[in-house]
This record gives sequence, structure tokens and C-alpha cells, in this order.
Amino acid sequence: MTAVTPPPEALRAPLVVEFPFTRSLGPVQSAFLTGLRERTVLGVRTEAGEVLVPPVEYDPATAAELRELVEVATTGTVTTWAWNPEPRPGQPLATPFAWVLVRLDGADTALLHALDAPGPEAVRTGLRVRIRWAAERAGAITDIACFEPHESAREHEPAPHDGRFDAPVTGIVAPARLDYTYSPGRAQTRYLHALGERRTVGERCPSCAKVYVPPRGACPTCGVATTDQVEVGPRGTVTTFCIVNIKAKNLDIEVPYVYAHIALDGAGLALHGRIGGIPYDQVRMGLRVEPVWSEDGRYPDHYRPTGEPDADYDTYKELL
Repeated sequence: MTAVTPPPEALRAPLVVEFPFTRSLGPVQSAFLTGLRERTVLGVRTEAGEVLVPPVEYDPATAAELRELVEVATTGTVTTWAWNPEPRPGQPLATPFAWVLVRLDGADTALLHALDAPGPEAVRTGLRVRIRWAAERAGAITDIACFEPHESAREHEPAPHDGRFDAPVTGIVAPARLDYTYSPGRAQTRYLHALGERRTVGERCPSCAKVYVPPRGACPTCGVATTDQVEVGPRGTVTTFCIVNIKAKNLDIEVPYVYAHIALDGAGLALHGRIGGIPYDQVRMGLRVEPVWSEDGRYPDHYRPTGEPDADYDTYKELL
């Protein structure tokens, strides 16, 4: 009997996707965030007379521009909630807390934030709460550290506010980060193991015969499993490319540089990779390239010209 080699166990690895987004603020958002820095909560009045907190710059019902700012209270009422037993890094509190929607006194809409409570039994719709301010404030929603229970009567009415503060906040950096464990599945596990041997392996669809690199485990066109492994490359052809002029954080590559779609010989679609070993303004469609492996040999660091004549357009036009 012929021994059957079992498929490799699927890989798993922690993965972080992070993108800090920088944006400027208009007059309404600037006043709102600067107000938080000064322990003042501002809303905006709509054409129908409702007070929106957080404020928006345009009426959600009529799309009219909104500029009438009003000050609301720092106390309010929980309208709905959900308990968070295991806070994640970067969330408002490190101990279990409730996510709550709070309608501040004087407002007609609710604000989402955290409520510091000893347990879910202490939280309910209708609970009266107040803002706990952060010790250090810089003009961000995190200037509200959280809400805390506070028994008080609702007496506050919104008061007009001109939105003027010293040293107003004019821009913010909104961090977006996702931490998770990624498993590429068996098809891409085989692909990654092959890269460790400086080989590039795809999988052929038994129906349309297209070779997918990296493999996906199934043909997205035919909907059938792909199990026939095919070694492709290592050389390939640049099909399309872009010139990158913005330096990425923590990426030690001088700009400008080129990222391209590369159709490896024998592959049914192009993968992307960086082009090196040639001035950025000499990269072109049809350029023949080969991989330059990383120092640890686990993946191609970039692709460089092979010195071969450019590929004829007809040989890669279906792979654009």
C-alpha cells in the first residue's frame, strides 16, 4: 500500500490591522470636541427644534446646514445598554463595564459610551448617570472617561452657546486597530510552506483549468474545490503597476517605489509584489521579472528585471 501524506495542519498567527486616520474638523465638530476639553457638552439644534448630541453639521432630515449650538447637561438617562464582561485593549475601561446609550438632559438623541458599574445587575434602562471626566483632556471623545451612576432629577434645558473657546481643536487623529488570530486555511497553508522552500505553488480548478496563486481552496468562478497543486514561476510578467509616493509608517522603503501585479509563468491570475532593481520610472507593462527572496528565505522581498525581452501584450492581456 502507498502511504498517504496527511495534509499539513492549517497555520494560525496573530494579526494586527492598524490605520490612524487624520481629519480636519468643521466648526461644529471643532466646538464639540473643544467643549469636551473644557468639560462642556454641546449639541446642535435642527430645523425641527431637536437637539442632537453628538452634533452633526447637516440636518439628517432636511440636509440643511446646522450651526445653532446649545449646551446640554453632563447628566442623563440610559436608554439602552449591553454588558461587556471582557474589555479589549484600548477600550474605555480595563474592568468589565456596560456599553450604554445615554440621552443627556437637554438632548433628544443618545450618546454611546461606557458606564462604570459593579455588574450587570446594577445597570438598567432609565438609570440616571453623569459624566466622569478624564483627568487629562485634549479635545477628543476620550475626554469623557466614562459615565457613572448618579441620582439626580432632570431639570436642565439646553442653553444657547456661541461655540467659542480659546485654542480650539481643529483636527484629530482617529486610530483604527483590529487585533485578531488569522488562519489562512489548508490551501494557503500549503502555499506558505512552499514559499519557505522558495517555491510558488498554486491550485488548478478542475472545471475551468485556471491556476489560482495564491490558492483559495475553491474556484470563485466555478464554485468547485481546487486540490490539484501546480508549481508556477518563479519568473513572471508585470501586467499593471502603480507608483507609491507616500512613505508608509514602519516600512523601510524609500519613496517613490513601485507595486505591481505580476503574472507568474503558468498562473491564471496575477499577484502583487514590489518591483526593485530598476528606477521606478522604468517599470512598464510587459516587464519580465524574477523574485528576490527575503533574508530568511520565507517570501519574495521584491521582484527584479530578468533582462529578458518584454512580454508581448497578447500573452498577458487576459490577466490585467
